[in-house]
Amino acid sequence: MKKILTIALALVVSASFSTVDAKKKKDKKADKTEVVKAPVKLLSSSDSLSYTVGMSVTEGLVGYLQSQLGVDTAYMTDFVAGFEEAVKALKDPRQKARMAGVTIAEQVSGRMLSGLKQEADGAPDSINEQLFFRGFADALLGDTTVMTTAKAHTVSSQKTEANRQAKIAAQTEKGRAFLAENAKKEDVICLPSGLQYKVLKQGDGIVPQKTDKVKVHYEGRLIDGTVFDASSKHGTEPATFRPDQVIKGWTEALTMMPVGSKWQLFIPQELGYGERAAGQIPPYSTLIFDVELVGIDK
Repeated sequence: MKKILTIALALVVSASFSTVDAKKKKDKKADKTEVVKAPVKLLSSSDSLSYTVGMSVTEGLVGYLQSQLGVDTAYMTDFVAGFEEAVKALKDPRQKARMAGVTIAEQVSGRMLSGLKQEADGAPDSINEQLFFRGFADALLGDTTVMTTAKAHTVSSQKTEANRQAKIAAQTEKGRAFLAENAKKEDVICLPSGLQYKVLKQGDGIVPQKTDKVKVHYEGRLIDGTVFDASSKHGTEPATFRPDQVIKGWTEALTMMPVGSKWQLFIPQELGYGERAAGQIPPYSTLIFDVELVGIDK
């Protein structure tokens, strides 16, 4: 029961925390207000149960407030004031609606808006916060002065898709330009598939088949130098897998490399992850890998 009540309290706090408009404080110590309350009187067994359960469910709450909601414990008096106001407001439909507005504002401002901004990053059209929030409010209030919600859905879909296509074209062109310039280097070998590679160290072992289990050390980078993965990030042992279980560029290279070799691979997006994003790898990315084939696990 205690665990359930603690979780429930955390949810209430999350929903109602921002309902109090605290004034900006220049000096925490100077502005800290102490509220002196008369000691509570517990006149019955039910009183004792109520009070002690109320105290008990706060276990871990202060840490939650600090880590999840960014509350400064110097202002716990203000937090309690806000909590008590919110408890009262829950009984008032108007105040309850305002509290819901605050909760949704936190979610939209934090998760939704940041995601939309990231999606538009590098695209021709960006997100203007003020107009985004105005459109949000107008839709909820039924204000169709500028356009209807149905029209907004159509326009936003068209513009979002146009942004997406523009980013795809830009990303693809960057990769093509990089590979075209890279192909001019004397030590870079270009294959008909589009794969390019440079031999850093030539081994003299056997060449694996697609279904062999190979052991490799590797580091993967974007063409801007960003390291997105490396076998060293997962321990000191080499990574183990079959060549037919990885991206096409790797499959082709690994089934050409003698054991003991170390190659630098330049993989066009169609032999990499293509339209898929993978961790730090944006869609349609040209990739660079340093790959050392340590052995074959028979």
